[in-house]
Amino acid sequence: MATYDPRSFRAPTYHDATPRFADGSDTPRAYLERCLAAIAQREPTVRAWVVLNEPAARAAADESAARWKAGRPLSPIDGMPIGIKDLLETRDMPTQMGCEAYRGNFPRRDNAAVWALRQAGAVILGKTVTTELGGAHPGPTTNPFDQSRTPGGSSSGSAAAIAAGMVPATLGTQVGGSVIRPAAYCGNIALKPSQGGINRGERQATSMSTTGIHAGSIEDMWQVAIEITKRAGGDPGRPGLVGPPTPPEARRPMVLGVMETEGWAALDEASKAAFEQVVARLRAAGVTVLRREDHPMLEAFERALVGTQAMTSAITGWENHWLFRNLVAQNPDGISPRSKAVLAMAEKMTPEDYRLRLIEREALRARHAALAPVVDALIAPACPGPAPLWAGDVTGQPLKPRPTGDAVFNTPSSGIGAPAVTVPLASVGGMPFGIQVMAQVQMDAQATAIARWMLGAIEPVIA
Repeated sequence: MATYDPRSFRAPTYHDATPRFADGSDTPRAYLERCLAAIAQREPTVRAWVVLNEPAARAAADESAARWKAGRPLSPIDGMPIGIKDLLETRDMPTQMGCEAYRGNFPRRDNAAVWALRQAGAVILGKTVTTELGGAHPGPTTNPFDQSRTPGGSSSGSAAAIAAGMVPATLGTQVGGSVIRPAAYCGNIALKPSQGGINRGERQATSMSTTGIHAGSIEDMWQVAIEITKRAGGDPGRPGLVGPPTPPEARRPMVLGVMETEGWAALDEASKAAFEQVVARLRAAGVTVLRREDHPMLEAFERALVGTQAMTSAITGWENHWLFRNLVAQNPDGISPRSKAVLAMAEKMTPEDYRLRLIEREALRARHAALAPVVDALIAPACPGPAPLWAGDVTGQPLKPRPTGDAVFNTPSSGIGAPAVTVPLASVGGMPFGIQVMAQVQMDAQATAIARWMLGAIEPVIA
């Protein structure tokens, strides 16, 4: 077990290595070999990867090195080793979705974001562990700071690979809290973009699924996201990620609002105290921080958030249940009891139930949009305390709820479709405890700029 200290912990970064590629003192191939060495050392315990494609990665790194030597890199992320969550298709590796029913599935095609990364010269190193079908049933990955704890989910391997020092960036996906929460549990920086900001490719079935970026730095996080959208755009009918071609400059906000959500009452006292210290340091830095009692629009928004977790779960359950039903029909032993329970809940819904949930979601989005003239962004815990312990289900006993943690602080951004950035600004009991910045829809650059300022201006909290 390694104690996490946000003041000293440093995940791998790439943007600061590229000047050495340009002057010849380092190469993308050498950088890749350092990543592979870290994987060899940590992977037996962390178990972040489903499959690695080392020969192809080495060949791609050598090609990148030649481009850098010639002064013609394809992009600022040319040569960057990247892990791909195993929900997203890759032409040269299987896509098994953490699900026994998909064992051996090998469609031999690239997801839109993966294609764009290759076009930018990135090195697609391997597939990272996902929970089963991106849901609640966990995979084998452990938290890099304590192997008895979950790394979060569903982007379990994508978050853990960053925290374990294996790669500088990975792709994840989020429907409820699957990017923001694992990053918070693992001490990463992560972007869950505005809905449809990054082209999901084949994964268009659900209305709240979003491709996001885990990284060791704000600079790498933004550069990966923007290089994808330069080439593949956003989802059909969406404008895609909007922002500058390089990472947004740090920006001190004038006014931030605290978003408590339904999770506030259940947040443990140590984590609550850590968050309040972050708020106090923001105020000391000259930021006005409003609470729900300070402004009627914030109070109205908090009231609208009640029931958000149930609402978003119902919407996603309904949208997924044809997929789940067909999988159970085709391979009943290839789906976990936990996923079958999700299907059973969805089967109880009617089209009218779904329509009602969509109406509730639109009302929540309107309440959030009304905050635009009130605050520059919202801040909240990105997770309900440190990563919980996970020792597995017990045979013969009811399934344990939320084995990869509770998404209660994350479902607002998913339901609204708003951008959120995880900022590793605290530790509680020696484990990461992330803070999130949530901005208005299409204001991803603003959320990133505020997060970047916070990382540089706010002293991390140790609780």
